[in-house]
Amino acid sequence: MTESSRPRRALLVENIHPGAAAILRDAGFEVDTADRALDEADLAERIPDIDVLGIRSGTQLTERVLEKSRRLMAVGAFCIGTNQIDLPAATMRGVAVFNAPFSNTRSVVELAVAEIIALTRGLTGKNEAMHAGRWDKSAAGSHEIRGRTLGIVGYGNIGTQLSVLAENLGMSVQFYDTADRLALGNAKRCDSLGELLEGCDIVTLHVDGRPGNHQMFGEAEFARMRPGSLFLNLSRGFVVDHVALRRHIESGHLAGAAVDVFHQEPASRDEPFVSELRGLPNVILTPHIGGSTEEAQSDIGRFVANKLVDYAAGGSTGLSVNFPNLELAQRAGGHVLVHLHRNLPGVLATINGIFAEHRINIEGQVLATRGDVGYVITDIASDYTEEMLARLQHMDETIRLRLL
Repeated sequence: MTESSRPRRALLVENIHPGAAAILRDAGFEVDTADRALDEADLAERIPDIDVLGIRSGTQLTERVLEKSRRLMAVGAFCIGTNQIDLPAATMRGVAVFNAPFSNTRSVVELAVAEIIALTRGLTGKNEAMHAGRWDKSAAGSHEIRGRTLGIVGYGNIGTQLSVLAENLGMSVQFYDTADRLALGNAKRCDSLGELLEGCDIVTLHVDGRPGNHQMFGEAEFARMRPGSLFLNLSRGFVVDHVALRRHIESGHLAGAAVDVFHQEPASRDEPFVSELRGLPNVILTPHIGGSTEEAQSDIGRFVANKLVDYAAGGSTGLSVNFPNLELAQRAGGHVLVHLHRNLPGVLATINGIFAEHRINIEGQVLATRGDVGYVITDIASDYTEEMLARLQHMDETIRLRLL
């Protein structure tokens, strides 16, 4: 039986942009939505009958949840990061994962620029005083960002775009990245994180969620920053020691900070927000809204939903974070057979040998591997047999077989 002979169901949680649901419905999916994150128990209860799942950063897709899935073929992370998904477990169950690595870049960069200006001008204090009825026109502690040095830790999509905008505003830019990145404009690459911390007036983090970045910024790093400098984190909550940050704000060593991500984040607006950083002067706290503009959410919804549709319809894995990236042009009148397998020698020869035994003509075929898995998309003639499918399904190396 081909997948198209039964209704497909999608579940989108965490208030994903409605444009995503519209795209999936137009592709024939039955779509359920939820405006909040789901905990492990709730997700495990709902996932058995779901073909496609859409989440953001607040829902954890664990191995335990994946074990409950019977039909799940793909997951869309409607955000940049995928550390909330157990990628090895998803891969070994034949579940493709897609994200939106570029769609909200501009929104995050604009928030960073706005916060740098607000902190440098001391706007948080001016705003608080005005609301309290105090008129204070003093220029003390208020500065331009022109001529200041911005240090960017993590020079990927967001870091590079911020680098260009900062230079256009008259700032000097230094950056540090563990990968070998090309400097844009007049940006200077630092050989170490310590070099950046000692040479910059403002330090902003734009690193990814890999386990090695856990608590990468703490007491030692804050101590090396320039007295009176500013700190921003719009990347991941767990990369920063907030207790150490509070200590350096209260001591006056740091003049201010802006934080958009936290170790523990409420699942909904009904839960209280708890943080060591509440109540500090010249500290901007935002509820993980770096990418939360209407433009970014619309772009993310469209981008990820289309990736899910392309994968469901034709097996395309372009920009998948866990599968080899492949695409095969579809041909009218045939079938697309998708085979995910353990990356061992001779698998393609075995697959094609089974086709030959059953006199199946191959109209087109592409293969790619990624780590422990291989992925083959084959365009075959329509006269396949159930015996042939069974042979492919029961190969020792097979992880998942789909006939589209």
